[in-house]
Amino acid sequence: MHFWSGPPHASVAETRADFARQAPEWRCWAITRRGDDTAIGFVAAGEKRQGNVSEIGYMLARPHWGGGIAVEAVSAVIDQLFAEGQRRVFADTDPENLASRGLLERLGFRLEGMLRAEWETHIGVRDTALYGLLPADWRRG
Repeated sequence: MHFWSGPPHASVAETRADFARQAPEWRCWAITRRGDDTAIGFVAAGEKRQGNVSEIGYMLARPHWGGGIAVEAVSAVIDQLFAEGQRRVFADTDPENLASRGLLERLGFRLEGMLRAEWETHIGVRDTALYGLLPADWRRG
C-alpha cells in the first residue's frame, strides 16, 4: 500500500469501517483466491459525475502480484461498467507506481495527463498520472 492514499489497515475491522465510510455511489468487489473466500485484494468503482463516467481503483496483496489476478479482476469490473452503459472509465495512480501503470496500459487505458501535487498521503504530497479508457479502446477477449 505504499502508493495508496493512506497506510495499510491494521485490522479487518478497520477495513470494514473504511469501506462503510465510502460514498454510496462507490461499489467494491473482493478479490479472492480460487477455491476459498480468502480476500487478497479488491476492485472499487464509483460514478464520478453524471454522464456515465466511472473511476476505478484496485489493490492486491503483494504475495499475489505478477500472476494475472489483478488483470482478471479489473477486467471483470470494466466489463461490468461498460455493460451498464458507462461511456468512460478512468483511474489515477502515482507516477512512480510502475506496476499499476503497466496494468492500466495492458488493459488499453491511455495516459491522459499528469496532475501535480494532487494527493496528500502518508508518504507526502504526490503527483498523479491520469488514465482513461473508452469502450472503443477496450480490447477484452
